[in-house]
Amino acid sequence: MSEKLRIAFMGTPDFAAHALRALVGSDHDIVCVYSQPPRPKGRGHKVQKSPVHELAETHGIPVFTPKSLKDADAQEQFAAHKADIAIVAAYGLLLPLEILNAPKHGCLNIHGSLLPRHRGASPIQRAIWEGDEASGITIMQMDKGLDTGDMIAMSEILLGADMTAAILHDALADMGADLMLDVLARLVTEGSLSAEKQDDALATYAHLLKKSDGVVNWEQSALQIDRQIRALNPWPGVWAEIQGKRFKILEADLADVDYPNYAGAFCAEGLFPGAVLNKDGLILCGQKTVLKLTKIQPEGKKAMDFSSALNGGYIDAEKIF
Repeated sequence: MSEKLRIAFMGTPDFAAHALRALVGSDHDIVCVYSQPPRPKGRGHKVQKSPVHELAETHGIPVFTPKSLKDADAQEQFAAHKADIAIVAAYGLLLPLEILNAPKHGCLNIHGSLLPRHRGASPIQRAIWEGDEASGITIMQMDKGLDTGDMIAMSEILLGADMTAAILHDALADMGADLMLDVLARLVTEGSLSAEKQDDALATYAHLLKKSDGVVNWEQSALQIDRQIRALNPWPGVWAEIQGKRFKILEADLADVDYPNYAGAFCAEGLFPGAVLNKDGLILCGQKTVLKLTKIQPEGKKAMDFSSALNGGYIDAEKIF
């Protein structure tokens, strides 16, 4: 096989742009890029192109932004590129069989989890939220299912106790780009790609995140809330009611205290989860646990540490127990 593959790339956000940038730096021929159409963004609702769209234009690669790939014209246009293979990363459109089967070697997806765990739209966030010990990248041969295709390659990263979705996103974006290049090199050398079927019995689903996912329930344990805060940083972010006021919680730590005895003493006094226990930002949570808030943002204000919120009057010192 020729050492230079004709590649169709399909992706939209920054995660996908990492992979496209790696392809641009390779010897392969990127014959086209498909991305989501430009959309209004930000406070001014200015129409903006996706990160992948902008990167492709910078390098003079033809960009296509169909709203759907279900009609015959769009499918014929895609097939006309005569790609050897398509690389798909967070594209955002369903690919019908006519698209999946158009390239000589089909379509490969760069997925941000260790499949079959966390199929779906939010695998990065879900791995942190559910307390997984590890996450990673899976390169799979796409089929008509949702992230159900055969697995071609996998790479793993351990998740530390301070891992946020933002940090993991960037790490996996780079990992996915590197693993993709390895897979393409294998294809060039061997002429085909061996793959392993997923065990559907082990599958879990990471559904699309909603803003409402960011609401804190203080009845949960401090560990669960800490994971939620790290998983939803930066979007949609985590909000909570503290002393009847709404705050965005940007950073928190599991408090270095004897949870059962410390929290239990306050519970014995009749306090309920959500109570502010001291001026260091300790909050009573469910299961007699304690969370320390280190950076919060009062509604409509700038981010600040807990002591600044206290000194600024956003936290009422008289209501601290």
